[in-house]
Amino acid sequence: RELPIRMAEFGTVYRYEQSGELGGLTRVRGFTVDDAHLFVTPEQLDNEFLNVVDLILSVFRSLQLKNFQARLSFRDPESDKYIGSEEAWSKAETAIRRAVQQLGMEYFEAPGEAAFYGPKLDFIFHDALDREWQLGTVQVDYNLPERFQLEYVAEDGTRKRPVMIHRAPFGSLERLIGILIEEYAGDFPLWLAPVQLRLLCVSDEFMDYGYEVVQSLKLQGIRAEVDKSGDRLGKMIRNAEKQKVPVMAIVGAKEQESQTLSIRTRAEGELGALPVTEVTERMKAANENHGNF
Repeated sequence: RELPIRMAEFGTVYRYEQSGELGGLTRVRGFTVDDAHLFVTPEQLDNEFLNVVDLILSVFRSLQLKNFQARLSFRDPESDKYIGSEEAWSKAETAIRRAVQQLGMEYFEAPGEAAFYGPKLDFIFHDALDREWQLGTVQVDYNLPERFQLEYVAEDGTRKRPVMIHRAPFGSLERLIGILIEEYAGDFPLWLAPVQLRLLCVSDEFMDYGYEVVQSLKLQGIRAEVDKSGDRLGKMIRNAEKQKVPVMAIVGAKEQESQTLSIRTRAEGELGALPVTEVTERMKAANENHGNF
């Protein structure tokens, strides 16, 4: 009576890929999957499936990933590797096709690409070398609930078999990160950058002020750091640009006295001196809205 039930985890998966197939972050032997299983009634199936697809697409929109195709991975009728009845497979494939058509998505069908227990909707990305990589996936499964003899009490009091939806919006987190690095060529948008702001002190006497500012930014959830290299300012700026840090904050006597930061961004160059409070608010807004400084 409590369906749908949704259970999710980030789980580590180990797969002994052949050494010749390994490559960077996109093909590894140990990876993390954002795995979830949804138990639904047949009446809830379409709506839950659509919600999962909407979740996956919203993730891709947030990450500005557009170079993908929707693949309907169905069984090969000539193969005997699949479990379950003809009727169960037909219902599952029809449900996936109906949902994709309802969303108005372009798709292609791939017989033989289904999991052994059910068909799936896979999101296939193309990298810089035009290689195909599967990321998000959502699968409809009538067979495993049958095998595990799962039941729920329907509204009329009878016991019925639920449908299971398997979903992984990212697929492999490591593969997603690899594709993102390639897609952005390391030049991440501000909200996604590993280091969002680097503080550059014109001399060591301003380091205490620099650490104080960085600590206040970190307390607001901003990924900031102080350049501790001791290099000249010009070299610190060049290094930050080479490492594609989105925002640089330069600190000297004038900035320390006025409690400001001289801001320089990769996108717009020098923006002049801004109060620390304004820099903090603009960085927080960029994080929340996935925008620029």
